[in-house]
This record gives sequence, C-alpha cells and structure tokens, in this order.
Amino acid sequence: MTEEHAPGTDPSELGERERAVLAVERRSWPGPGAKERAVREGLGLSPTRYYQLLNALLDDPRALAHDPVTVNRLRRVREERERRR
Repeated sequence: MTEEHAPGTDPSELGERERAVLAVERRSWPGPGAKERAVREGLGLSPTRYYQLLNALLDDPRALAHDPVTVNRLRRVREERERRR
C-alpha cells in the first residue's frame, strides 16, 4: 500500500490514513452500524473502500511493525474466513 508522504517524513512509516484505519480496528464497537458510521464520518471513506485499504494493510510489513497485535489478530480472522470458503 502506498501513500504520499510529506517532505521530511519517513516513507518506511505508515501514513496518517493507514494509522487511522488500524486505530479503528483496535476499538470495540457497541453495535451494528457504529463502526461503519465512524468510518464514513471520521475517515471520509465508504465501508467498501475502508475494507479494501484494511485488507492491503494486513499484507504491509509497515503495518505489522506499527501495530503487531492488531495486524496479527486480523490476519488470523482473515485466514479463518478463507479456510471456511
């Protein structure tokens, strides 16, 4: 996943949007629709685009370095879903 970085920033680190996506995944959500509402209002993304970005982040070594607990948990969830198909 690539993102434009401002001059003087380290391209080996995640961008602001990428960090925000992982932050959404760290939270627990009270009920249906709350997460999607937060994605639309807080990140300005459709849920479809959000999940596309999230899926790409799970394969990004920078994301793993930034938040290994969240990324590994989501990788396990994704792998389990793939096994069930």
